[in-house]
Amino acid sequence: MDVVLSIPLPELAKTRERSSPPGTSGTKAPPLTRSGPTRSSADKNAPTRYRRILLLLFLCSLPLVNPIVHGDGVGYYAYARAPLIEHNLHFEQDWLHANLLFSQARTLPNGQLSAAVYTETGHISNLFSIGPALLWAPFLLAAHGIVLLCNAYGAHVPADGFSFPYLLAMAVGTAIYGFLGLLFSYSLARKYVEERWAFLATLGIWGASSLPVYMYFNPAWSHAHSVFAVAFFLWYWERTRGSRTFLQWILLGLVSGLMLDVYFANGVFLALPLIESLADYGDAWKTLDFREAASLFGANFCFLLTVILCFLPTLITRYIIFGGFFRFGSYQHADWDWTAPHWRSILFSSEHGILTWTPILALAIIGLCFVPRRARVLTSYLSAGAAAFFYLISCYPDWNGISAFGNRFFISVTPIFIFGLALLLQRLEVFFRSSRFLFPAAASILVLFILWNAGFIFQWGAHLIPVRGPVSLAEVAHNQFFVVPRELSVDLRRYFFKRKSLMQQIEQRDIQELEKNPPEQ
Repeated sequence: MDVVLSIPLPELAKTRERSSPPGTSGTKAPPLTRSGPTRSSADKNAPTRYRRILLLLFLCSLPLVNPIVHGDGVGYYAYARAPLIEHNLHFEQDWLHANLLFSQARTLPNGQLSAAVYTETGHISNLFSIGPALLWAPFLLAAHGIVLLCNAYGAHVPADGFSFPYLLAMAVGTAIYGFLGLLFSYSLARKYVEERWAFLATLGIWGASSLPVYMYFNPAWSHAHSVFAVAFFLWYWERTRGSRTFLQWILLGLVSGLMLDVYFANGVFLALPLIESLADYGDAWKTLDFREAASLFGANFCFLLTVILCFLPTLITRYIIFGGFFRFGSYQHADWDWTAPHWRSILFSSEHGILTWTPILALAIIGLCFVPRRARVLTSYLSAGAAAFFYLISCYPDWNGISAFGNRFFISVTPIFIFGLALLLQRLEVFFRSSRFLFPAAASILVLFILWNAGFIFQWGAHLIPVRGPVSLAEVAHNQFFVVPRELSVDLRRYFFKRKSLMQQIEQRDIQELEKNPPEQ
């Protein structure tokens, strides 16, 4: 059986080689060279060197991790805490222990939960996905074991899932998954561009997008996990593209199922293996090679079956909580408009538009238009996936993410943004005679984007600007130069040494802002 599973689909791989540009087929791209047939030892060691730098930067960033559960994170974290501590899917304690802004909208004046939060099955209406809880499981199990062990030796740490060890384990786990997603993205990009450009692109998107907010400051939300799941999927899909065995199709199905469990909208990236398979069926039809088409169909069937099996945990929780396998709460009943009316706003709106809030993404999108021959096919696939995701969010009534830094939904597209920015940086090399000048110049520009983003994040987190609704870009610019430098150092000290009181103060500002500008019903 193992022999059968490891047999590739040879004729379809050959067909792909004939129809794809050089360097786009198989599992490996041709080696990158600059001026000679062989690469120097420094070039060969570049991937290891850049990975070590990325790891060092990540370790230095860990003090930024904020062990807190609030907002949407309450629902995501409940899927991990309740089964671990209470061995059920009753989330009453999670809702009652939630931050004030979350709980006050769901409780009565006497402190009891409102009847409106329950479904017909008697469970709390937890519409969030369970993928983050699955990924947190190893960290929370370790934390739980440590807490029980310490308590056995006389400590008095609450083993309830709400105490500091559990929250720290969750937050560190989120940061690790976000970093692994960046590493997968870097590995994908460096197969098609030089390592230094893949490295700079990874740093740029890491520091100048919405990712830092959900990788460090709001770790209980699902977006950093989406970066990991989508990047893992894209990396493995590309690595096996053109010579994928039956076993590899099954493994791709496992990764795909996890990607769906983490965030439902990530399902649009399944369009990539679909398009790939349809192209192969077309090639088989042209050559009348029905045997290979049948073999591919069997592989596709195994892939789809694996995806469904991996998505079963989500479907089972939907059945328990909502009374049906395909019931998804308010997501299902939202007023979706399939004419995609929000596409302009997603790009340019001052209300969390991706280009107005995170302008570095404009460079990444431009980079997808300047494609070297060897990356043309892959870029077409990635662009199709990004376009499908963009269309889906354009149809969603809450396209702006409500309370979000930038458009948080598009954090899922981080691997493609890194790829596009890397392509642009390499393309710019054509216009410079000396590449020694280009690297520090590009790095300096990306640092400016990162600094701007850091100041913008501070404004958003400190409520110097509204966290919901449109913002004044003129006010943002003024704050960046005249307010942020004055207040940043004070709040940074409070963040590291008096974090609990700072978080409470920020939430009180959020409540006051919401009272002054209640959301439209």
